[in-house]
Amino acid sequence: MSEAVEREAMEYDVVIVGAGPSGLAAAIRLKQLAAERGTDVSVAVLEKGSEVGAHILSGAVIDPIAMNELFQNWKELGAPLETAVTEDKFLMLGAQGSVSLPMFAMPSFMHNQGNYIGSLGNLCRWLAQQAEALGVEVYPGMAASEPVFGPNGELKGVVAGVFGIGKDGEPGPDYQPGVDVLGKYVFIGEGVRGSLAKVLKHKYGLCAQSDPEKYGIGLKELWQVPDEVFRPGLVQHTTGWPLDDKTGGGSWLYHFGDNYVSVGFVVHLNYKNPWLSPFDEFQRFKHHPDVAKHLQGGRRIAYGARAIAEGGLQSIPRLYFPGGVLLGDSAGFVNVPRIKGSHNAMKSGMMAAEAAYDAIVAGRSGDELVAYDTAFQTSWVKKELKVVRNAKPLLSKFGTTVGGALGLLDMNIANLLGGASIFGTMHHGKGDAESTGLAKDHKPIVYPKPDGVLSFDKLSSVFISNTNHDENQPAHLKLRDPSIPINVNLPKYGEPARLYCPAGVYEVLYDEAGQNPKFQINFQNCVHCKTCDIKDPSQNIDWTTPQGGDGPNYPNM
Repeated sequence: MSEAVEREAMEYDVVIVGAGPSGLAAAIRLKQLAAERGTDVSVAVLEKGSEVGAHILSGAVIDPIAMNELFQNWKELGAPLETAVTEDKFLMLGAQGSVSLPMFAMPSFMHNQGNYIGSLGNLCRWLAQQAEALGVEVYPGMAASEPVFGPNGELKGVVAGVFGIGKDGEPGPDYQPGVDVLGKYVFIGEGVRGSLAKVLKHKYGLCAQSDPEKYGIGLKELWQVPDEVFRPGLVQHTTGWPLDDKTGGGSWLYHFGDNYVSVGFVVHLNYKNPWLSPFDEFQRFKHHPDVAKHLQGGRRIAYGARAIAEGGLQSIPRLYFPGGVLLGDSAGFVNVPRIKGSHNAMKSGMMAAEAAYDAIVAGRSGDELVAYDTAFQTSWVKKELKVVRNAKPLLSKFGTTVGGALGLLDMNIANLLGGASIFGTMHHGKGDAESTGLAKDHKPIVYPKPDGVLSFDKLSSVFISNTNHDENQPAHLKLRDPSIPINVNLPKYGEPARLYCPAGVYEVLYDEAGQNPKFQINFQNCVHCKTCDIKDPSQNIDWTTPQGGDGPNYPNM
């Protein structure tokens, strides 16, 4: 835009960006503390999805430890966690069969008894209802597009609710400049690889003392199956086929609710072969007999994808900075071996809320909430992440078979010895983009055509994600240098964006003679997984927020 924009301001004690489990738990805890102590604290939660839960995607098997702390009576209050885990299975898949790994060999925290299967999106919808009942103001469809800084460089707030910018970057006829949503403290709970968190990590040097951030891509489908194959409470995880031993990943399959089966596939984004397509690996995976039998006679009703924070304890950045903090997946609190993070995310929000509340009643604002980090250092979140800290590095160094076995040994020992490890603390060597190999050094992968029964194409999958973007806005996927996809990525890497993207956003088009390649971005298809921002080998793509409300609308995910 060509001129400075004047905006109205809305002021709160605490502004929370993101209505995920961390942000909503923080909002609820702030209001609980105020009610307990007879004070008042104003809280606003901004959510870029069209409704709370619209952009939430997770497996999900949920450890209720944080829910028990936030609401001791969550069952009586009607939280949508109704399917208790009744059966645990872990399989090593091969192309022709599988080997069942004994659960007694797994450390105790890998067992899922006492956990619940459900939709994290629906849980967030319920948490938003509880927050609003306590007086929290929740604003869906309000994307926070840029930070607002104070005179001393502190984070003062965010710009939210900008609408009507045309393709040329100039205001259109329905232009709304948005508002400056300001707070004494600002909580960033955008999820994995959020655009604001990315800016703030750079500005404040939050990652200077931590390992490179590591990620995976998780692809999920929700199926509804007939009674004869439905096994409520079953949790099945796998590793191995169709990925090779040097490509990390695995799967989940959960039976819950109204004859639902949640089936998902994770590929670690440090894979080397630029010809690999995580989406197509997922589609191939569903044809394995140990997976297909759970989907037989069913129908696919939803699809989505998102990046997963996999760096663990070594990659967690500094959690606080002047005026704000990082919560949940914005900080990277996922426990990779457990494939769980929502309980840690909720606890992070609760700890940040307690630190901010004490600061506000003491008359402070805009400073560093060091007490949040202090609480984290002695919390069960850190203890849990410390025990599993070497699982990902071992997989990266030794591969799935040897690395997985060493990881199990290390986790069992660390679990018994309070986090002590025979390996010490292993480190992540480089970022996922740097791991991408040259196209000439790897064999292209020919994937089978989808059969329309178990496997499907990208566009039909995007259709059932209910994804929508206003085509008249600028593309929210920004190229730092528009020449790089064709001049660098195509000859060196085969332009892997067209393969790692799970939504068909990126294409290389040719003329009728098969010449003059052109890079095309179909941003309307974007399901907000952020994989392109992570995996592009030239680090040339920046994912930014589109207009609020745009993107996927996930049901029961």
